[in-house]
Amino acid sequence: MPKKRNVKRKDGRIPVQVYLGKIDGKRKYKTVYGRTQKETNEKALEVKLQIKKGIDVTAEQDTFGQWAERWLKLKSGSVSASQYNSYKSAISHLNDSLRNVPLTKIRTCDIQEVIFRLAEYNENSKKPAARRTLLLVRSAVSQVFGLAINNRVIDYNPANAVKIPTDAPSEHRRALTEKEQQWIIDTPHRAQRAAMIMMYAGLRRGELIPLTWGDIDLHNGTISVNKSVEMIGAKARLKSTAKTPCSIRVIDIPQKLIDFLKKQKPANAKSTDLVCTAANGKMLTKTSWRTMWDSYLAVLNIKYGDFTCYCKATKQKWPTSVHRPKKLPMMIPHFTAHWLRHTFATLLYMAGVDVLTAKEQLGHSDIKTTLGIYTHLDKKFKRRSMDKLNRYLNASHMQVIEGGKSSKQAG
Repeated sequence: MPKKRNVKRKDGRIPVQVYLGKIDGKRKYKTVYGRTQKETNEKALEVKLQIKKGIDVTAEQDTFGQWAERWLKLKSGSVSASQYNSYKSAISHLNDSLRNVPLTKIRTCDIQEVIFRLAEYNENSKKPAARRTLLLVRSAVSQVFGLAINNRVIDYNPANAVKIPTDAPSEHRRALTEKEQQWIIDTPHRAQRAAMIMMYAGLRRGELIPLTWGDIDLHNGTISVNKSVEMIGAKARLKSTAKTPCSIRVIDIPQKLIDFLKKQKPANAKSTDLVCTAANGKMLTKTSWRTMWDSYLAVLNIKYGDFTCYCKATKQKWPTSVHRPKKLPMMIPHFTAHWLRHTFATLLYMAGVDVLTAKEQLGHSDIKTTLGIYTHLDKKFKRRSMDKLNRYLNASHMQVIEGGKSSKQAG
């Protein structure tokens, strides 16, 4: 008996209906089309296989933009405002090319093109995207597809095979040198207290801003981190808990910071008083933090910057005050709060603190983050470690020689 052939439409395509089952009490079908009966039958078979796998074939026209929006709504209630904004920015890069493309039609190469384009030029920064940005974009798109997979819209994540260019620039974030650390120690300023705590205790900016004197135990040399703020627009919103469960921790602080804070703590300070405040005595906001930090950098720049070439080129006198009509160029590194936190991590490494203890002190939720810092520092200071080995081996060799001479003399 010959196989059933479907009637060809006026446009030349041959339709085949596939039964999907009952939805809301009604029988539902999906129609597939092909130029030949064989092509149409193959498409119908593919739909049946998808149904067998539990895939929702009725959602095949759902676009990337629709699922990205769903994913962002889920994220809005589970991450900080700053992290949410980072994800939103990552999705905007993807939406430029993929917003209206059905999720089922997106291939690995489509996502890879977005990554390559960003690696060449990021419209937001007007320069090639940093490696961290590319990793964030890949993570965001992977999570969007992961959500669709969990909802049985697709059964494959094309983002998993996306590669990040090996030459993508890393963000210039480093630890302060010993000389730069001394600048902070030796330069009084309203921001000095914040800088010292971040540098020698590793607090994040969001953990430092709500820190109270009651959180600091100068007798036992500890700081308790139990709350944080997140920046929303120009404001800072206090959260009753820290950034993550792992962020709730007790940090052991060095004697240098203990001695500094003993001199800084007001005699009448209450346990609820903020350690670092805005100029008006209230909690720091995004705007007041930037004002304070810019002022601090300006003071350090005047005190430690080398203006020799600048003065020769402009025929101006050596600057002695930050209150000048014309803004002076930065002759020192424009270090941020995160540089200071990275300095603390580096000091832990240099002191020989093991990676698990460092993870707890830094409040990392994933040990991979701490390992990443330690691995980077291992590479940076490998030569120094080998120098120690060479000195040890040379000393051991000399002991053997001297021991041999002593034996011969005794003989």
